Amino acid sequence: MKTNDAETRGEVALFVTCLIDLIRPSLGFAAVELLEDAGYSVTVPTAQTCCGQPNYNGGDRKGAIEAARRTIDAFDPCEFVVAASGSCAGMIKHHYPGLCADDRVYYDRAVSLGSRVYELSTFLLEVADYRPPKLDAVSVTYHDACAGLREMGVKAQPRELLNRAGVQITEMSEPEVCCGFGGTFCVKYPNISDAMVGKKVNDAISSGAVDLIAGDLGCILNIEGKLHRDGKNMKARHFAELLASGLKE
Repeated sequence: MKTNDAETRGEVALFVTCLIDLIRPSLGFAAVELLEDAGYSVTVPTAQTCCGQPNYNGGDRKGAIEAARRTIDAFDPCEFVVAASGSCAGMIKHHYPGLCADDRVYYDRAVSLGSRVYELSTFLLEVADYRPPKLDAVSVTYHDACAGLREMGVKAQPRELLNRAGVQITEMSEPEVCCGFGGTFCVKYPNISDAMVGKKVNDAISSGAVDLIAGDLGCILNIEGKLHRDGKNMKARHFAELLASGLKE
């Protein structure tokens, strides 16, 4: 079902992300459905791999540079590049130029690519002015993922899309506080990570909302795991999954 103009407004390349590809591919399909409903044709370059963020954060600069160059080569021809992850979008937009600083050709291409990279909610709201289909009344609370908030300025955009769909948002007392995932942080410091996600879960439950919504799958998996271990009924979902559910009604 298309709620917007059927005529194609342009082509968007989807950066799938490792977690979506390997753990929740349904989220990738949800992103495609929303972009198509907004009037865009979607391509998924098959040469894409990891954005290199694990290498970068782990001190493997050589591996991060190799990943950056692969991504630049894969997405160079694309007018718009969209990722359903603020952390991956931030890696490409803000860190690739520094990684490629010693190679003028790749540096210029990295800067150019960065200017065309968008986090999904930002693209849907600020470029596409997307109006998602209305959803049945549901109460959610929203967790602001660290990288999306601080590197990509993602905060109002997903909330506005949810509001347009008729979703009621009940804010946590500290929606901007880290959930404790932090990529490899949760592996290196599991006890600290567990304490942090425990506080996040308690804050979410205290909001009285039915579901917790976020924009990065890493956060969602971390929170979802804690909810499951603690026997809580709340679900953790990506905003794209929730919005795309309205296209199936």
